[in-house]
Order: sequence, then structure tokens, then C-alpha cells
Amino acid sequence: MGRPAPLIAAVAALLIGGCHHGDAGTAHASAAALVAQVPFASAGFPPAAATAKTRLAGLKVEWGKNWETYKRENFGRYWSDETDAVGGRNGCDTRDDVLRRDLRELREGDRNPCVVLSGVLHDPYTGKELPYSYRRASQIQTDHVVALGAAWRGGAYAWTAQRRLEYANDLDVLLAVDKQTNYDKGSKTADKWKPPQRGYWCEYARRYTGVKAKYGLSVTRPEKQALQEMLGTCA
Repeated sequence: MGRPAPLIAAVAALLIGGCHHGDAGTAHASAAALVAQVPFASAGFPPAAATAKTRLAGLKVEWGKNWETYKRENFGRYWSDETDAVGGRNGCDTRDDVLRRDLRELREGDRNPCVVLSGVLHDPYTGKELPYSYRRASQIQTDHVVALGAAWRGGAYAWTAQRRLEYANDLDVLLAVDKQTNYDKGSKTADKWKPPQRGYWCEYARRYTGVKAKYGLSVTRPEKQALQEMLGTCA
């Protein structure tokens, strides 16, 4: 879904244009309101458990392909706002969008509402409480729920470069999580890695299946079985 050009122009004008000192607070409030108009998720995402089960049943089952040709840069070298993915074209860095969505006790920048100065993450994978500060090293990373390497093997090898860039920056695909746990996960699929916090298995499988269905990615048979197991934990 595209973003209207007037919205982008208005955000840019408010964020980088000059303002009188007395108008600074109003300009910030207006920019924040405009940025907030861009949704953090697709409608109905993540899908409900019953919907996820139906979508999982419809996914193509096959072994991953072209694993040896995967390179991270195939999905773009950097975060990009120049896509029509969820959160795109709102004037904010993708990582900042993820932080603004996933952190609590949020404090945004005085001049730029995109920038997160501080907050706390309740890590969905481990249950840890992780503080965040803009000026300090963080234990928080941005994870692709279906990892880029796994997406490549599941069909992204055949996409255009722009489609892969869109995937890499889609807020439906992304979560703020514990850094070390993200390293442990790497490019593993659901049969090779599950969140340490079992109570998150249901939502993880809903998100994972939702991403696979949204982008038409295939699953391996063990991967499908693992997702069925995790969806089976849904109340």
C-alpha cells in the first residue's frame, strides 16, 4: 500500500524546515501526528490462530533452494524508507519505526518524532526487560521473524531487488528482540529454533506463518510440522 505524497512532503517540511522558537512545540506535535498516520502493521496482522492454521495448510511444501547463493546485501545494504512496505515512506528510519512500536515508556526526540531517545523492551523471545538509551550501547536488535536467509531459500531468490528491499523493511516481518537471542536464532527456520519463552510460541508461529503467507514463501516439511506444534499451544 503506497503512502500519499502530501504526507511525506509535510513531514519533511516540518522536520527539516526552519521554525520560529515559539512554533517549535507546535511543529513537533504536528510532525508526530503526521508520522503516526502511517500504520505499524497490516490489517489483521498477525493473523488469528485459526487463520494462521488455514494459511499454513495452504503454503507450498518443498526443500529450500539456492541456499549457496544467499548474501545479506541481496536484501539491500541498509535500512530503507523508500518502499511501499508497512511503515514505508513516513520519513522515519525502519529501525526507529520498530523501536517506536515495540518499546514502552517511550521518549521521543524533541525535534524529530522519528528518533527514540529511551524506552524499555519486554523481549518477546525471552521475557527479559531491556532498557534502551539512544546514547548507549544497546542489548536490543531488530529481528526478521522469518530470517532473510530463510526467506531467500523459501523463494526470495526469485524476487526483484525492490521486492527484497520491501521485505527487509516491512514492519510485519520485524521485531525488536534481545541481541544475543537474535544471534542464536540466526537464519534458522522454525524447526531449528523456537523462542526460549514457550509462552510466546503461539504468537511467534502466527507471525511466522503470516509472513510466509503474505510473501508466498514455501516451507519445508519439518518447518511446517514445527509451526503446527507451536500453533497448537494457542488458547
